[in-house]
Amino acid sequence: MKIISYNVNGIRAALQKNFTEWLTAENPDVLCLQETKAQPDQIDTMIFAELGYTSYLHSAEKKGYSGVAIITKQAPDKVVIGMDVPLYDGEGRVIRADFGDVTVVCVYIPSGSSGDLRQVFKMEFLKSFAVYIANLRKTRDNVVVCGDYNICHKPIDINHPERQNGVSGFLPEERAWLDELEASGMVDSFRMFDQSAEKYSWWSYRGGARFRNAGWRIDYHWVSEPLRERLTSAAILDGAVHSDHCPVVVELT
Repeated sequence: MKIISYNVNGIRAALQKNFTEWLTAENPDVLCLQETKAQPDQIDTMIFAELGYTSYLHSAEKKGYSGVAIITKQAPDKVVIGMDVPLYDGEGRVIRADFGDVTVVCVYIPSGSSGDLRQVFKMEFLKSFAVYIANLRKTRDNVVVCGDYNICHKPIDINHPERQNGVSGFLPEERAWLDELEASGMVDSFRMFDQSAEKYSWWSYRGGARFRNAGWRIDYHWVSEPLRERLTSAAILDGAVHSDHCPVVVELT
């Protein structure tokens, strides 16, 4: 199974940048999207259907904001929209699909960069999401949690970490949340295969950050421990330029 996760920063904008050609070339079994920024009636799912994909969408109540989707060639056994927490589900942040013994969760964790209130919201979301994942793993052993986490885990995951003190996305309490996720038996799949520095998945549009590779690695596939031995590859697809993010991919047997 080849699973790609991609914060597209607006699916309609991405579709105007040869997105379908890229998708055809990559040919994932499952594509998880974040920040679709569209209502269901604004997404032409026939574009994906013509490529052999079925689309499952979870849009935010607010138009042009947030939103996640799972687009898949393999028919899921079950699809669950949201976390059953209205406060977060209204923002379109979590969607789950089960494929045989593997569960894929697509998440768009809130950003806290716009101010203190949203940072508090982000931290409360993280608490609820940790409970959601823990409960899910009680009945589903093989879980892939992919998406835009809006957190850099370690100094190697961010450019000039010494300059990022106090910056949302690299706060001690956010990084500690990922430490706790790891301690609970979840694995950062990319670091299973690549321990090198300067590997990022998001760059600011400002100051030529992408050209300078002044980026952050905030897009992940975290997998439950039983899937570790089934991982065959994981990578960052930084050649894709439909967004300020780039896709990340994992393959498993």
